[in-house]
Parts: sequence; C-alpha cells; structure tokens
Amino acid sequence: MGDIGLAATKLRPPLPPARPVRRDRLERALDSGVAAGARLLLLSAPAGSGKSTLLSCWLAARNEPMAWLQVESSDSDPARFWTGLAQAVRQAVPGCRDLAPLVASAGGDELSVVSALVNELVGVDRLVVVLDDYHLIDDGRVHAGVERFIELAPPQVTVVLSTRIDPPFRLGRLRVRRQLHEVRGADLRFDPEEATGLLAASGPALDAAAVDELCGRTEGWAAGLVLAGLSLQRVADPTAFLEAFRGDDQLVVEYLRDEFLAALEAEDRLRMLQTSVLEQFDGPLVDAVTGDRGGATWLRATAATNQLLIGLDLTGTWFRYHHLLRDLLHLEARQALGDGLLDLHRRAAQEFASRGDHGQAIRHSLAAGDVEEAARLLIVHGPKLLKDGQVDTLRGILEAVGELGRTHLGCALLHGWCDYLGGRYSRAEGWLDTAVALAPPGFDVVVTTSLRINIALARGDVATALSLARSVDVPSALSSRNADLGTAVGAAYAWAGLADDARRVLQFAAEKAEAEHFPTARLLALVSAAVVELDSGTPATAASAAEAALVAAAGYGLADYHGVAPAYAVRASTSDDPARALVDAARALGLGRRASTDLGRAYVLTSCGDTLLGSGDPSGLALLDEARTLLGRCVDPGIVGRHLARAEARHGVHRPPAPPAPGLVEQLTERELALLQYLPTQLSQRDIAAAMYVSVNTVKTHCQATYRKLGVGDRRAAVQAARDLHLL
Repeated sequence: MGDIGLAATKLRPPLPPARPVRRDRLERALDSGVAAGARLLLLSAPAGSGKSTLLSCWLAARNEPMAWLQVESSDSDPARFWTGLAQAVRQAVPGCRDLAPLVASAGGDELSVVSALVNELVGVDRLVVVLDDYHLIDDGRVHAGVERFIELAPPQVTVVLSTRIDPPFRLGRLRVRRQLHEVRGADLRFDPEEATGLLAASGPALDAAAVDELCGRTEGWAAGLVLAGLSLQRVADPTAFLEAFRGDDQLVVEYLRDEFLAALEAEDRLRMLQTSVLEQFDGPLVDAVTGDRGGATWLRATAATNQLLIGLDLTGTWFRYHHLLRDLLHLEARQALGDGLLDLHRRAAQEFASRGDHGQAIRHSLAAGDVEEAARLLIVHGPKLLKDGQVDTLRGILEAVGELGRTHLGCALLHGWCDYLGGRYSRAEGWLDTAVALAPPGFDVVVTTSLRINIALARGDVATALSLARSVDVPSALSSRNADLGTAVGAAYAWAGLADDARRVLQFAAEKAEAEHFPTARLLALVSAAVVELDSGTPATAASAAEAALVAAAGYGLADYHGVAPAYAVRASTSDDPARALVDAARALGLGRRASTDLGRAYVLTSCGDTLLGSGDPSGLALLDEARTLLGRCVDPGIVGRHLARAEARHGVHRPPAPPAPGLVEQLTERELALLQYLPTQLSQRDIAAAMYVSVNTVKTHCQATYRKLGVGDRRAAVQAARDLHLL
C-alpha cells in the first residue's frame, strides 16, 4: 500500500469491537510476560483465533507507549519493513529520530538498521512493539533482523509477535533464557463464560447449556463463534440452528458461503464481492470501485452489526474485512463476477492514481492485466522506490511487468539500477544499452550517465567514470538533473584526483541535494569532499570536511550507513587523539566491509591499515594486503592506488615506490603521449600494439620509458601521475 491511510492501516491496532469481551485470563498472561521481562511475547495460532482483537483490547488497557505495525505481504521487502517499523517506533517514542534515510540508503540492511533502532531506544522507559500478521513475512533477511532486534533491544522493550505460524527464530534459546512468553491456539479458545459475552453482542441470549454446546462444536474458535452469533440474528429457531451448526474451519468456510453470504441482501452481497479486491477501504474508494454512492454510510452501518468488517481508525473512515471473510469473498467474486473483476481492478487503479498512491495503482493495474498502464505508472513510482531503498519491491514489479520491460525505455533503466544495486554490473550495463537502443531520436542520454558513472566506479574503472563525468560537466546538465548526477560526477573527479573540479562539483551537488531534500546524495557529496582534501595533503581541511560529513550523517540518521565509512577513515587519519583515531578506524572498518565496491572498500582498508600501523598495531599489515588484493581487480583505481603505495612506503611494506615527482622527469615523446591514452583502458600490451600499428616489444619499450619519465613503477601509477600532471 502507499501512504493513503498509513497511520490507520499500518501503525495503529484495529479498533476493539463496539462491545468487547474482556478476556482477563489472557490479558493477565500477557501482563505477566511483560512483568517478567520477556523479550518476546509470541501469539501463535490459526486464522480466526482472535489474536488481533485480544491485542487491541489488551493494549487499550495499558499505559505504556506502544508501537504497532500491521504487517502486509509487501513488507517482505526489508527496506519497506524497517521503514514501517521505524515509523511506528518514532510515532510511539517522542524525540526518536527519523531512520527512514538510513533504511533507504542501506537498502534495509538489518545490521545497520537494527543497531540504529536499538540506539534510539536506549533511554526509553517502557515500550511495547507489536508486529501483527507476522506470518506474511517470507524474507530471511527480515527474520534475521527481527531476531537480532529482539536480542539487542533494551530490557524495557517488549516485542509482541502475532502470527499463524512460528517464526524461524531460535525460540529454544529464548525459552532457556526465559525471555519468551507464549500464547498459543489452545490458550485462545473461548471458554463458555467468554463465549457468552461474545454471543450476547450478536443476538439473543442463550442459556448455559446452549453456549456449552456451541463452544464444543467450535472448539472455542473465535471465528466460528462470531459466525454463529451473526446467524443467530436471523434464525427463527436458535435451538435447531445450534444443533446443526458445526464450527471447524473447513465447515465454517462452507457455512460462510452457503448461509452467511446467501442470506445477505443482493445489494450488500454484490458490494462485498466487489470491494473484496481491496485490502482496506474508505467510503470514496468503495464508491469508485462499485460505481455506486453512499459507501461511507454503508461501511459504518455494516460495521455496527457485522464483526467481520473491522474498523481501523477512530474516525470510522477506514475498514477491512476479516481475513477469512475476504478470502471467501475473493473466491466467490471470481465465480460470480468473472471478467468483471478486471474492471473493478481498473477502477481501483484509477482511484489510487488520482490520490497519488502509485504503488496501489500499479498493483491493481497488474491485476487488471493492464501491463502498459503499470509500466507507465512505474516511471513515476520506480525512482521513489529506489530512493526509499525498496529495491526488492521494484524488482518484483518489474518481474510482474514481464517482457514489456524489455521493450520499455523507463523499465529498462529501472532494471539497470536494480542490477547495479545488486552488484550485477554487466547486466546493468546491458540494460543501459537496451534503454539507449529503445530511445527515440533526440533522447537525452544524460539520464543514463549517473548510473554509468556509478557502475564504472563500482568496477574500479576511474578512467571511464572520469570520461563520463567530463561529458556532462556543464551547468545546464547538472542544474537540470537530480542531485545524484552531481554527486556521481564529483565522485569521479575525487577518485581521479582532480581536486579543483571535484570541489566545484561536490559543493554544487551538496547544495542541490539539500534543496531537493535528498539526504543520501548530499551526504555522499560531503564524504567525497573529505577524500579530496586528504588526497590533496591538507590534514586540517580534511579533518574539517570529514567532521562535516559525519555531523550531517548523524543529523540524517545515517551514522550507520556504509557510505560514510571513508569519512570515519579520514577522521582517523587526521586525528591528533590516538585513542579516538582507533575508535574511528574500527568504525570505518565495520561499515566499509559492508560496501559492495572494491574501490571504496580498498580506500577504507588502506586508511585504517595506515592508522593502525601508525599506532604500533601490526594487524594493519593484513589490511594493506587485503586492499592490494582488491585493487588488483580494479581496471583503474585512481588515487586509491597511490594512497596504498604511500601507506606501504611509510611502513616499509613491499618495495617503496619512487617519490612522486613535482613534474615530468623528462618530456614525453609524441609516441609516448599517444601510448599514454591507452593505459587507463583494459587493453593488453598486445592490443595496444595492434591499435598503434607497432610491435609488442615497441610498446614495452615505450611503457618503460613513460614510467621512468613520470617517476612511477607501474601502469596504474602512471595513469594517476599523468592525471595529476593533466596529461590525461
């Protein structure tokens, strides 16, 4: 779902029934679990057992803050799940920082998000965190994160998990530690006294014998009792009805179909079937889908007499069907409405699109078989999903769009971003090529440049990234695009060691990102600026730039984002406090190892290895060795290669390179200058020889002469030295 009704449908418990049945024994059991300091209260029972109603009534009677997340199947996207949970916690805990930027930048990485969320809860007096319908989660990363959250949360935080099946946690360990309190299906069965209260809310009073009989037939199952109560409103002979009623789940479904739905007025039955295509709804949404009027009045009147229509907010605006009823309505609608369902989904898509809820509009367009409309909406919604880190959700939509995505320009670009973020760089480039091939005449290829630069840098190909950056480094291109383009261009200049160009573009990108409320783009621009200043040999300025980046990271809730690792590394390198430097180096390493690119990881390893060795810790040697291995996979590592060589020279690792020359040792010849243009590429010496129409031996001779004149010892160092001298 989108943002429509978010507070009502995701971040609040459903309203208790108008005349709730107090289940004191169960509420006392939950109270005792909290009082005993259980980290997890697990309510595990089949559908229709009354879990959500029990929790809503229990929480209404307690005074401590409560964070409620109504889980949906779409929450299996880690970024979406943690965004929802972080919002729920923030709503419950005054002063809690907004962690949405961290979730988005980290793509829902549970290590980053859980650590940040736990830190926000350290000072809270008491908090109950409820995850309802948790069985809808089928992603192992979410399960791992929730289990980690349960283990690390402060003792004054209790997690309540309502589910139809046990979560794949190490429950045995929690039991042994007495940190688990369980309420199961047998516990949730209504006893005769509770059943009397439940039935009294639905129809005529029954004697004790009749209630006992009904409890036996339903085995105390809440859904069966509710259905029986609804039916008792209409039957002339309650005794005869009770003798015929059976309440196991299979027969209840049959009963719902044969008795409950059949007994409805034709207009009510049709409206229920039509609205079954919706997960939750308000009056105008009901009207839009059914093509009728009076939806809001109908919802309130129906909810007043039917406990299977559940109110979701205090204003009586948003509702949903009980899960069992909606499942049955869905089945019946397929049979009764046939292809008419497609039109219902189309109407729903149009209504959601008019409200700006493109996520739901896309879902209903796909259900209607209108793939082209879904693809059109995805052009607007896809970038938002990327910005929010919901890559799994975007990838799922693209898969549902199917083959059309291979012939649709916008979908091809989104495919490319998904593959890039997944570390599949060749596939990402393939999608970019597809997008360009699909583009109409006059297509502005600048829209592909940010992704191309990021792919090049991810591969450690600074030369390609630099060439792309220069191609768009004009005011009109940078000012008319999102800030992420400027951040990418500035990063290319930074890794290439072109300090003046990097400073100019990164400052522009940071200001533009701030104006666009794009925290990740601004933060990465500030981090790159710190790298530039350290490479320029100005420790004080570098320290200041790193501090600015880390202050911004803390302000955005992004202190645990792996993208800030270089800033921690720069601050460690420039600190005059040895103890603090080691703390920052450890922080940089922890975050840097989560980075997916060799270039950034090698930079952090080098800086931290240098810091550790400078403090007398020999473990820094292993970090430098690891960095060299990573750079061995890079086509052109830019300044990182020089950064590593300097660190190795400082600590006597390998052969000390020749000291950097302030200028050329000797002027390059015309042929050597021609050769220099091929060195940043992936061409072998044999390939270069063919391109220059000379022998391989001649190329080798030119290379050795070029290295000597540049004062370096190898090809990669020659490339960076030539950049420093503006020869490339």
